[in-house]
Amino acid sequence: MDKSKNFQLLKKRLERNAGKAIADYNMIENGDTVLVCISGGKDSYAMLSILMSLRERAPVDFRLIAMNLDQKQPGFPADVLPAYLAGLGVEHLIVEQDTYSIVKEKIPEGKTTCSLCSRLRRGVIYRTAKELGANKIALGHHRDDIVHTLFLNLLFGGKLKAMPPKLVTDDGAHVVIRPLAYCAESDIAKFARGMAYPIIPCNLCGSQNNLQRQKIREMMADWDRRYPGRTESVFSALQNIVPSHLADNVFFDFKGLRVGTELNEVDGGDTVFDAPFLFGEELTVNGNIILNEIGA
Repeated sequence: MDKSKNFQLLKKRLERNAGKAIADYNMIENGDTVLVCISGGKDSYAMLSILMSLRERAPVDFRLIAMNLDQKQPGFPADVLPAYLAGLGVEHLIVEQDTYSIVKEKIPEGKTTCSLCSRLRRGVIYRTAKELGANKIALGHHRDDIVHTLFLNLLFGGKLKAMPPKLVTDDGAHVVIRPLAYCAESDIAKFARGMAYPIIPCNLCGSQNNLQRQKIREMMADWDRRYPGRTESVFSALQNIVPSHLADNVFFDFKGLRVGTELNEVDGGDTVFDAPFLFGEELTVNGNIILNEIGA
């Protein structure tokens, strides 16, 4: 493991961001049993390390159970994760379920496997959580995943929908949490290299070249190269929604708007980008005084 000062600062930043996300969304409470899903990739390894570290100084007591789903894909090194988890001393289990064969049987060659693969995987995870009495399920999706999902739904699904930091399963039996919601993928990648995790490559969902998600990743990577900070800005927007400045009649009563309607701060009114100022007042831009000609 990297013991440099820069690595320690990186570790603290990730733990601080994860801790803030957990607190902001009340992800983990006293007495919770959290099933931590470990795939063998950098994100889930980092999530487990961070949760274990946070548990040592958390103001609440909670139980962690690390779980890996062995989907029986060819070439999967079945001995790596059991050895790694045993070495950590964390409570863990390996669930063996041949979902790989089902996916290959049902999905034609060349087609993306994500839809069926993820449904089968979720079913096994939810069943396991129920058997273990785990009320929380932790997944390793990070801030970039959330932003990518927003654009995936926006550009290919016609929905303003992302990936929530916290949700309740369809049957209401479990709460799914994403403790890395505030963490940047670039930070996680550096952390994983410093920790020297035994990364297990996946030849299922994430490795398919024709995924729309991969196209979104490339788009965002290009944006961030040319305009640093774009991902952070988009994620911030997800936390600052103004329904009155969108177009969904379900979330805002556009039909009910009348002259004299009082709008609260969330509704926004007609401020758009401008701070309100009175006609005839002076407006300062970049230190220069610009007269309000409309009111003059």
